[in-house]
Amino acid sequence: MADLSPAQRHKTRILAERAAADAAPGGITGGSAYEMMLYKLANDRRSLSSIQSMERKIEVKATLLPEYQDWIDGVLSKGQGGQDDVFTALLVWHIDCGEYVRAVDMARYAVAHKLTLPDQFNRDIPTMLLDEFSAAFLKGKLAGDPVGAVAILAQVQQMTEHCDAPDQARAKLLKAIAYAMLALLEQDGSELLKASQLPQAEAAHQLMERAVQLFPGVGVKPTMERLRTRIVKAVPG
Repeated sequence: MADLSPAQRHKTRILAERAAADAAPGGITGGSAYEMMLYKLANDRRSLSSIQSMERKIEVKATLLPEYQDWIDGVLSKGQGGQDDVFTALLVWHIDCGEYVRAVDMARYAVAHKLTLPDQFNRDIPTMLLDEFSAAFLKGKLAGDPVGAVAILAQVQQMTEHCDAPDQARAKLLKAIAYAMLALLEQDGSELLKASQLPQAEAAHQLMERAVQLFPGVGVKPTMERLRTRIVKAVPG
């Protein structure tokens, strides 16, 4: 699909819109267009299964994602909340490939309509989002842009805050948000906090306190202690 003409791509989006619009909320997406996308996804997954390197798998996924964008656009445009295994599997792929902004848009739709992941995944979508976005930051993939990281992680927190999920997964996300906020505070390379930075420092400290309440082993206590010392020593005025 990567080399489809604009007219063919438009047709793919229209077919996706029709399939998504025809699926009742909580029902199952159907139709020949959807079946074709399921078939394509199954073929692509079989190709990926032959690759042992996780790094190489992600590289290949990144080359495949453009072939699905018209389908995703159609679902986001006209979807009524019908279950779509293509869409939810691709949500995971976008996170794997570091396409976080697109993933957040997809996640918002998936959470709002209580979609589920395909059978090969062993988590629900809110738990997956908490796990994968926190790991993306804490393992460095999302850490290069602290401003963007705070915004993305905060959106994930907001969309999942009313969902049932393991306390450990939620604690990890709170830790990631707090650490991203600290990265913002440390962009100038100084350990000394200014008075104008205190509200954000206190907010980061509160997030870590909540993370410890949810999961004592989340691993933030030394960082909390250092931050409390920095807050006490902050430049007045």
